[in-house]
Amino acid sequence: MTTQQVWKKYADDVKYFILSKVKDATVTDDLLQETFIKVHTKLHTLNDITKLKSWIFSIARNTMMDYFKSTNQTVEFKNFEIQTNITKHEHTEKDCLYGILQSLPKKYRDPLFLSDIKGLKQQEVANVLKLNLTTTKSQIQRARKLIAQGFMDCCGFSLNEEGKLVGEIQDKEDCKVCK
Repeated sequence: MTTQQVWKKYADDVKYFILSKVKDATVTDDLLQETFIKVHTKLHTLNDITKLKSWIFSIARNTMMDYFKSTNQTVEFKNFEIQTNITKHEHTEKDCLYGILQSLPKKYRDPLFLSDIKGLKQQEVANVLKLNLTTTKSQIQRARKLIAQGFMDCCGFSLNEEGKLVGEIQDKEDCKVCK
């Protein structure tokens, strides 16, 4: 994650946190900038990205403490305790499926959508798309194979002896399609 991405995601929360303690907008802006300078210079040292939010707030808390010390102000340390709820979005097959469907060529995506999502019979799909039935069947089967291949490429699934996808969804960082 880049500093710019971190800024976009957490700057407002950190700013309100600092403002709630400092009660001065100008000082808050200065401390926010100082906090993110520290984040920028040390971001590469963070080993566990799931702890990013609490790490940033720790930097902000320490930056405020330094400010209060330098201005000879006293503040109760217990007021600096914060509750961080890290909500980790669970990476699911739906995330991968959406990316895989988006990457399908239109000539395969449309017949598949009409058949498997809209529930039209393959002859009806052929009529809607003005194709012959054999071509429609072939395109739907090819789309299904491309989806299976997408799951194998993106998420590390494999085909068992019966030709069915097996495996477990990988972390989003490891996926090539749905990052």
